[in-house]
Amino acid sequence: MMPSAIDPDMSVDEIMRRWPATIRVMIRHRMLCIGCPIGIFHTVADAAAAHAMEEATLVAELLAAMRSDPSADAPSAFEANAHNPEPRKGEQSCA
Repeated sequence: MMPSAIDPDMSVDEIMRRWPATIRVMIRHRMLCIGCPIGIFHTVADAAAAHAMEEATLVAELLAAMRSDPSADAPSAFEANAHNPEPRKGEQSCA
């Protein structure tokens, strides 16, 4: 999915998992979001505020990275197999 905007409810953790190229943006700005336990709760607005950054600047850089990411068409890490979960080999289904 080539985003035209960042979902304001999406966490920075999901953004980095879904579009790995965005990790470079975080590193370039010396943001500690990579591996941060709060990353699953922080939105881009929260992260920008926590790191005293202009939100618009961060959004623009993240969007540019997201659009250039070769894995841009990957599904959400949180939605993968959400509707049809298949048990792994040796596991039983809950259904």
